[in-house]
Amino acid sequence: MEELSLYTAIIFAFITLNLVGFALMARDKGLAKRRKRRIPEKTFFLIAFFGGSLGIWLGMKTFRHKTKHLSFKIGIPLLFLFNIGMTYFIMGLLIS
Repeated sequence: MEELSLYTAIIFAFITLNLVGFALMARDKGLAKRRKRRIPEKTFFLIAFFGGSLGIWLGMKTFRHKTKHLSFKIGIPLLFLFNIGMTYFIMGLLIS
């Protein structure tokens, strides 16, 4: 029962981080269009590192935002692969 709760918490955190990453990408694009103060790039990378890389990547594609930045073009997909690996590793620990 405890494993199921932890599994559910991990899935919930993953979904939440991806929704936040996607929403922040939309917000930052809007701020850029209005020439307002922007969301720091390290915020995107921290969210991506902790599991929100898919949401940020989809936000990049959807809003055509940060797509010319090499650090985002390469870094976010690499963090997505890292997230997949870590998820597989953590789930393996929970199952065994």
